[in-house]
Amino acid sequence: MADLVTFQYSLLLMFLLFSFSQAKEILIGGSKDAWKVPSSQSESLNEWAEKSRFRIGDSLVWQYESGKDSVLQVTRDAYLSCNTSSPIEEYKDENTKVTLDRSGPFYFISGTNGHCEKGQKMIVVVLSPRHRYTGISPAPSPAESEGPAVAPTSSATSLKSGFMVVLGILLLGLF
Repeated sequence: MADLVTFQYSLLLMFLLFSFSQAKEILIGGSKDAWKVPSSQSESLNEWAEKSRFRIGDSLVWQYESGKDSVLQVTRDAYLSCNTSSPIEEYKDENTKVTLDRSGPFYFISGTNGHCEKGQKMIVVVLSPRHRYTGISPAPSPAESEGPAVAPTSSATSLKSGFMVVLGILLLGLF
């Protein structure tokens, strides 16, 4: 019986650790047709990005019609001026996937002439490694400046404390 309880605690611990560290593939805007000129401010992808949490290792996925649009990863200045001439990266396939490999802001604009100026652009702010996703706090607003993302910590602290209590109980149950 003790072996079964130990096994159950081990499975629970592995599940908790895995669920807190798994990178995700995130569909831009939550739908296949989200990469387009927004018809209103509420359709802006920045509105969507502000409500989302992004972590290092997550991948952003754009789905759009090939040959009719593209995704450019650009600098802050190019984002602000909608300059498409010297992107950091250019993606033209219909299923673009970009892995977020660092914390801080990432800037994306449409490569189609005139689309960026009409609002087809997005800033994604990636949390620094010291911040954990809790699913409770709202996401930080993408700032118009370079620098690391800062997230609220009140719920993260309580989640960390709760995790430590669970871990302590599991360890006590093992001995």
